[in-house]
Amino acid sequence: MLKIVVLVSGGGTNLQAIIDAISNHILDAKIESVIADRECYGLERARLAGIPEYLVDRKVEKQNLCTKVDELISPDCDLIVLAGFLSILDSGFIAAWQGKIINIHPSLLPKFGGSGMWGMNVHRAVVAAGEIKSGCTVHYVVDEIDGGDIILQTEVPVLASDKPEDVQKRVLSVEHSTLVAAIKNLIK
Repeated sequence: MLKIVVLVSGGGTNLQAIIDAISNHILDAKIESVIADRECYGLERARLAGIPEYLVDRKVEKQNLCTKVDELISPDCDLIVLAGFLSILDSGFIAAWQGKIINIHPSLLPKFGGSGMWGMNVHRAVVAAGEIKSGCTVHYVVDEIDGGDIILQTEVPVLASDKPEDVQKRVLSVEHSTLVAAIKNLIK
């Protein structure tokens, strides 16, 4: 059974997708804990599911965020999933957990990744560039933001009439299944 720690910053819909996949026996895994870098509904989702949850406030722990997060993760953790986690992990943390950290990003990397490319910023950039497709990418986390090897991508169309909010909804509609499928592939 895969031991997972999930890091969140927002509503936790990708976290919920993992919780549901475990409950429905799609994933042979256990979420050991959920760690947030700010107050968010993702913590409430963990509470409701009976999963230990922790807040390491990025405003309070500016210099020590990664150290504090690392202290909360058991050494036998198999996988750290960044599910809408917005803080940047430092190189020491990444090196300590190399090959065991994955992220889901709301674009088809390598396009629209890197510094500042998160949330609606990504979808605005996709529409502004006149792209005809977008999607999401699950990738390994390395020192370069959004630069790790791609595990799985799912495409969605971008229509000429789309606003960034339309692209966001379409991408989110495939994020959950893509993240679960990527974790399932890693279990194999």
